Amino acid sequence: MAFSIVAGCLLVSGLQPRIVAGLAVPLTSDRPVPPPAAPRPAPAGPTSRLERPDDCAPLVGGLDLRAQVAQLVVVGVSGDNPADTVALVRDHQVGGIFVGGNATALLKDRSLAAVQAVARVPVAVSVDEEGGRVQRIDDLDGDLPSARTMAATKSPDEVHALAAERGRRLRARGVTVDFAPDTDVTGAPDDDVIGDRSFSPDPARVKTYAKAFAEGLRDAGVQPVLKHFPGHGHGSGDSHEGTVVTPPLDRLRAVDLVPYRGLADYGPVAVMVGHLDVPDLTGGVPASLSPAAYRLLRGEFAFAGPVVTDDLGAMKAVTAQYPLPEAVLKALQAGADEALWSSGGRVDEVLDRLVKAVQAGELPKARVQESVTRVLRGKGLC
Repeated sequence: MAFSIVAGCLLVSGLQPRIVAGLAVPLTSDRPVPPPAAPRPAPAGPTSRLERPDDCAPLVGGLDLRAQVAQLVVVGVSGDNPADTVALVRDHQVGGIFVGGNATALLKDRSLAAVQAVARVPVAVSVDEEGGRVQRIDDLDGDLPSARTMAATKSPDEVHALAAERGRRLRARGVTVDFAPDTDVTGAPDDDVIGDRSFSPDPARVKTYAKAFAEGLRDAGVQPVLKHFPGHGHGSGDSHEGTVVTPPLDRLRAVDLVPYRGLADYGPVAVMVGHLDVPDLTGGVPASLSPAAYRLLRGEFAFAGPVVTDDLGAMKAVTAQYPLPEAVLKALQAGADEALWSSGGRVDEVLDRLVKAVQAGELPKARVQESVTRVLRGKGLC
């Protein structure tokens, strides 16, 4: 399978979207769509910064409403049961899947090719291959050092080469997105929630090494995802366990947000928004569900690329407050382009809720189409 990157998009030969040949005929679902409800006002979201708004219009218009909202979800799948993943994509046509855990059957024997074969629109296949404590193909392709070890023992050029090699191995296995590098800034002990996942306590050094890692992945045809905006490095704890409160916004701007300044320096990337409560920004709401956080990213940091949430299905910072369908809806209302839940399942329930929300005016159609456009561009389809 060949690939290249043109105008910031991954172009993958051998994965031809089934929507291209029949743009005039919408892709429809066999599932009945409930009748529209009376419109309700939607929450205020971030100001749109979508560039080239019309270049994906034929592709977006070729998807019916359920197919559009399905492009905005990234669903966790088990690495040990390829047949279940094929069924998930065939039945729901989700935009992305996330392969977590240590099982590797899905990453061997061209299993992901069978998943792509049943997708009408190519599926984004993501992992979180950071190195150190967080890696998925070490049993198959060897160990990758932690970010902290890489920055302490290698030059940026060496990290670029290491990430490019890792990216080539991921891409050969069918992975298209890596939720890495971690751009958090911390000097906390290695085993802290971020700890050795951070390149350095020096934000400038974090950016230098994160940029090298991201460029290496992209050279291999894998989309990098910077995380966890607006900065987890000085948060109060672990969002897997509960609410995490960060320092005030002015302190984040001075340290934790420095790696996000000049985002264009990284080249084409995506950004993951964490479940972080910034007291004078999000007001008790996790950033992943806060319109103010997305306005900060789109406005002050001028980011126009795709934005994905941190895990909405397995982190108590969110699950303790909202059931999954509501959390997904709130994230998209706030400004996320893709909602991730690693726990998998509940796809019908989530998509039903999103369809009803669009029909009721809770989630504006324009907001959905803007995000679908970013998702399709990230896949190199327009």
